[in-house]
Amino acid sequence: MKKTAILIISVLASLFLVSDAWGARPTRAEKIVAELHKPQSKTVLVAAHRGDWRNWPENSLPAMQSAIDMGVDIIELDLKMTKDSVLVVCHDAKVDRTTTGKGRVCDMTYDSIQTFWLRAGHGVKTGVKMPTLREALELCKDKVVINIDKGYEYYDEALALCEELGVTGQILIKGTAMPEKVSEKFASHPRNMLYMPIVNLSQPKGKPLYETYKAKGITPMAYELCWSERTPEVDATMKEMLDSGAKLWVNSLWPSLNGGLCDDAAQLGSPEEIYGKLVSDGATVIQTDRPVLLLEYLRANGHHE
Repeated sequence: MKKTAILIISVLASLFLVSDAWGARPTRAEKIVAELHKPQSKTVLVAAHRGDWRNWPENSLPAMQSAIDMGVDIIELDLKMTKDSVLVVCHDAKVDRTTTGKGRVCDMTYDSIQTFWLRAGHGVKTGVKMPTLREALELCKDKVVINIDKGYEYYDEALALCEELGVTGQILIKGTAMPEKVSEKFASHPRNMLYMPIVNLSQPKGKPLYETYKAKGITPMAYELCWSERTPEVDATMKEMLDSGAKLWVNSLWPSLNGGLCDDAAQLGSPEEIYGKLVSDGATVIQTDRPVLLLEYLRANGHHE
């Protein structure tokens, strides 16, 4: 009787664990990743460029937290590696523009960088330090997708950290490497981040990269498309990308990336003329320097929750 009771308790415990796993609600980050895998969805995801850098230092933890609080879906950040092999969140090769220090990140130890203060957008000294990638991942875990822009060269090191923290599935890394090189890199790991190719039609390598994806019959989860001047080639490429079943990521950051459809123009004029055009083109991810403005527009027009 005692053995039978123990067996029943064990079975019930197993069933509880299984049902709990089945009934577990997805995290917000998982919901966003699922949306990235829905090419026909009309929801437009918002990517905050270097976090909320208009109110906090770019690529800082407060900038990331502010972006999360306002409801963005993706936070874009950049990576550099210190002399002692610490991955830090920083856009430039040098710290001169963004901190009170001077010099190249690769020539400094992490401890030396921590003696500097980050600067705000207008160069004003703040009381905020440059974060490590580990700190950024810990802050954003389960809350938002992280897009690593400048950082593909540190893929192995970044992936090891993501695996350690259990966030690999919510990381989107992008680059301009040919698909066979990306496949070779990814084949060396049992699990990988999400990957998105950057196709800049204004650059010599942009069109050949896209043509290689087409020739090989590879459809990535999303393409990032950039153009400096709107041409029939841009229109045709957009349509082909969408028809292939890929998401279309565009940037409203500055004119050279989108033929003039930029955030500053949206703020000074009508957001409909900028964001409305990008949405009508089929954009389902927009990277912005003004996430509040973009979110307000998308929500008012039924494109974002």
